[in-house]
Amino acid sequence: MSNVTVIGTQWGDEGKGKIVDWLASRADIVVRFQGGHNAGHTLVVGDQVYKLSLLPSGLVRGKIGVIGNGVVVDPKALMTEIDRVTAQGLVVTPETLWIAENAPLILPVHGALDRAREAARGDHKIGTTGRGIGPAYEDKVARRAIRICDLAEPETLDWKLDELLLHHNTLLAGLGAETFTKDQLKDFLTEITPRLLAFSCQVWDRLDEARRAGRRILFEGAQAVMLDVDHGTYPFVTSSNTVAAVAASGSGVSPSSVGFVLGIAKAYTTRVGEGPFPTELHDQTGRTLGERGHEFGTVTGRPRRCGWFDAVLIRRAVRVGGVSGIALTKLDVLDGLDEISICVGYELDGRKIETFPSAPGAQARVKPVYETMPGWKETTAGARSWAELPAQAIKYVRRIEELIEAPVTLLSTSPERDDTILMRDPFED
Repeated sequence: MSNVTVIGTQWGDEGKGKIVDWLASRADIVVRFQGGHNAGHTLVVGDQVYKLSLLPSGLVRGKIGVIGNGVVVDPKALMTEIDRVTAQGLVVTPETLWIAENAPLILPVHGALDRAREAARGDHKIGTTGRGIGPAYEDKVARRAIRICDLAEPETLDWKLDELLLHHNTLLAGLGAETFTKDQLKDFLTEITPRLLAFSCQVWDRLDEARRAGRRILFEGAQAVMLDVDHGTYPFVTSSNTVAAVAASGSGVSPSSVGFVLGIAKAYTTRVGEGPFPTELHDQTGRTLGERGHEFGTVTGRPRRCGWFDAVLIRRAVRVGGVSGIALTKLDVLDGLDEISICVGYELDGRKIETFPSAPGAQARVKPVYETMPGWKETTAGARSWAELPAQAIKYVRRIEELIEAPVTLLSTSPERDDTILMRDPFED
């Protein structure tokens, strides 16, 4: 029996929600280990649609949900989300939701600074959601973050707020934005403290007890490898590490606890916001993929940019993300296309390269080198076995496996939870 870690291998929005929901039904505990409320999962359960940003997906299946220390927590957003899903019939209590007491908080000042800096960037916008995630992570590494455990110590909170405001108000004033008073932040924290502290605990001890008891743990990543602050398309990335290794440090477990790493990839590629995207399509095919795939951001509602499958990027994600196998989603979106292209390399300044460069200028200049395959006219939507797939669709999947150097262990053929073809059970690896 193994634990499972799920990460995205592209730029997020790969359909992790459905896969995590499918796996969560067989897990005991589901852990969020990085990111903030800038990432989202959409889960369809019967006639209910759940949109989650901070809450672990396992709560939808009645499992224990954990928010680890690697997550930055906006307490107001969290409580709003808890209230929303509670109204939909979910049970969210301190028994079913554990939040690491050392998780950093996102305060109103973080969102204000995030938005002010993005506005000041002009033509060099990063594409941030403006929700304060980046500034909150900056405070964490600068050792001035307000953490959940600080809420129980008024004297600690008092001097920490002084230090935090000294930094942030200086920046806000320099950007011509409104500054904050200590009383404003104190009032904000006073309102949410009793409710938030009720969920707070030493998560790492509870997870260790669960491991010793042989309980199955599912680690749920947010965003994706190409948004990783080290390995992604920097600076157009998120502010945390998104690779599977962070499941351990972001929740307080040993590296060996990460288990089988399942990377999620769409059968094509999408991206929300700014940044390089070598296979982006600006033609009718790109628009068709967006329309068929309902490509709008779960959190932002922004239309996603669409393009062909980039095998070079995912091969990189497999290597740096420690991916054991791929869950390929939205294969049905490609149904009916005459031809389908796969990016197998790039051209940079007149020479061919087989890896994605790290420098922003080079990333913006690379041109995709395509391999084109015939499409298929039959439908793959709802298929639950290989026998139901068109022969050309199977050839497409097999070619992807060869190019990314990892097996496709799970194939998703619709948003419905049971429309899934399983080649290898991650929990039994």
